[in-house]
Amino acid sequence: MKPLSLLIEILIILGVIIKNIEAEKHSKKQTERNATTQVSANELKQFLSHILERRKLIKVIYQRENALGKKKIQRKLRIKGIQNKDLSKRNKNHLRKQAKKNFTDEGDQLFKTGIKILQQSKNQKQKAEAYVFFAKAADMGNLKAMEKMADALLFGNFGMQNITAAIQLYESLAKEGSYKAQNALGFLSSYGIGMEYNQAKALIYYTFGSAGGSMMSQMILGYRYLSGINVLQNCEVALNHYKKVADYIADKLEKSEGIPVEKVRLTERPENLSSNNEILDWDIYQYYKFLAERGDVQIQVSLGQLHLIGRKGLDQDYYKALYYFLKAAKAGSANAMAFIGKMYLEGNVAAPQNNATAFKYFSMAASKGNAIGLHGLGLLYFYGKGVPVLYKGVCELGHWAEKFLTAYFAYKDGDIDSSLVQYALLAEMGYEVAQSNSAFILESKKAKILEKEKMYPMALLLWNRAAIQGNAFARVKIGDYHYYGYGTKKDYQTAATHYSIAADKYHSAQAMFNLAYMYEHGLGITKDIHLARRLYDMAAQSSPDAHIPVFFALMKLETVHLLRDILFFNQFTMRWKWMKLDNTLGPYWDLFVIGLIVAVLIFLLRNRYG
Repeated sequence: MKPLSLLIEILIILGVIIKNIEAEKHSKKQTERNATTQVSANELKQFLSHILERRKLIKVIYQRENALGKKKIQRKLRIKGIQNKDLSKRNKNHLRKQAKKNFTDEGDQLFKTGIKILQQSKNQKQKAEAYVFFAKAADMGNLKAMEKMADALLFGNFGMQNITAAIQLYESLAKEGSYKAQNALGFLSSYGIGMEYNQAKALIYYTFGSAGGSMMSQMILGYRYLSGINVLQNCEVALNHYKKVADYIADKLEKSEGIPVEKVRLTERPENLSSNNEILDWDIYQYYKFLAERGDVQIQVSLGQLHLIGRKGLDQDYYKALYYFLKAAKAGSANAMAFIGKMYLEGNVAAPQNNATAFKYFSMAASKGNAIGLHGLGLLYFYGKGVPVLYKGVCELGHWAEKFLTAYFAYKDGDIDSSLVQYALLAEMGYEVAQSNSAFILESKKAKILEKEKMYPMALLLWNRAAIQGNAFARVKIGDYHYYGYGTKKDYQTAATHYSIAADKYHSAQAMFNLAYMYEHGLGITKDIHLARRLYDMAAQSSPDAHIPVFFALMKLETVHLLRDILFFNQFTMRWKWMKLDNTLGPYWDLFVIGLIVAVLIFLLRNRYG
């Protein structure tokens, strides 16, 4: 081992990163940071090897120090003529303990400094500085700092994602009894990311993690027992796990430690306020105000949150926060109702403390299944109302939900692997939005941390979990996967079953349209033209976006059947047996007919207005 620690290379790199970030212009900030914060795999492997070998070196250091100490003591004993073996042994033990204590204390102090900087950080530069201290502390064998560095390698903080290095570090930490490492290894095993796909091993890791105190493991086990995922469904066991997490979360939220975050669906990708910019440009802010006044509910809730806590350069303004929340609540936003309840529960100049008003808005939000509203009711009931909390919703308010923001930022910045790992962890904990987002990323096949042949089957698994939790879009997706044979065998009957569930239970226009097409052509179900027409009409009534597709579908259906009536029905009521459209025009003849109809319509319109 060279005298110069290999970890210094990592520290020098991080130092350069900090200077580069500070010097960058605002307009190119994210692009250049991504370029300058990349750390090579070789350097990370060297860094990891150094940490793993550090403890072996510590023993060597102890032995050298003890040897030097022993020689000094023996020299003094010879001078004084004292031959006391017990004294020599005591001094030897004292030197060993003192050296270990000094080394440990220094590592602890570096870790605490890093935590302090991280808690007070307002930008990426300050966060990078915190990880410099974590790296130094990890180099000294500090377990908590090593956990931080392992997480950074797993989730790709500052562009230094290295799954293999993270796993090596987690395995080393797991041997030391780290429950965070146990949870991470369980997560990686459950997806087969960098490790063998092994659900049994994942369950063991989660069990050890929960026993050690991991709230994430507790929540994952609660979700697994609730849904019967690789375990026998057991609501009592699930309740026990969720209750432990809910008690932990309730204590944190009662002290107002943190605020619930917005969970953006990648399938919708709204242009909202979620961005990495620390200061909201004034013209953009004016544009958002304009959208909010025009009735954009999501923007109203986002502006309300920013004014409530004073983020992105906006001053904390309770009056403006309440104003936007009330507008959104009037439009039916459950999140807005819950935030109003929170404001009245805590009390401020715009919303004086009032349990009755807080109860009103929390109840309105809870009736829509909103987790913040459910938690608010739980707190009020706990102090005398006498009704139990709904635990899963409360658990989803944990600090780990902040990964929804970092995962979304990573996705917007093009760091697909980092985004997927974060969403996948949240999905494992039972977050429906994260399950949908993970499936969405996997089916795009842009991720590199999983083999391509595993992506569709894993995406189907996640769409299924999201569908069970009530996501209509996910239910339609499952139908699509069975219809086209993505990640499973092509099965029209199963596809039709899922489309029917989405149409009947959630009134999904897409599901109605797909089901109508299958009834029209008799795919997996008995052919029924009348039912097909009815479903097409229902799809148009359910969503304005379906009007044009339904119009062309009905035009095609009516035109084809008119042609069939002409060609196949004659005075002897006999069919024109030699005429078969599939053989004449191919399997996609219906698309040809639609194109023909469109061409005719364009021709007629040009002649009319020409």
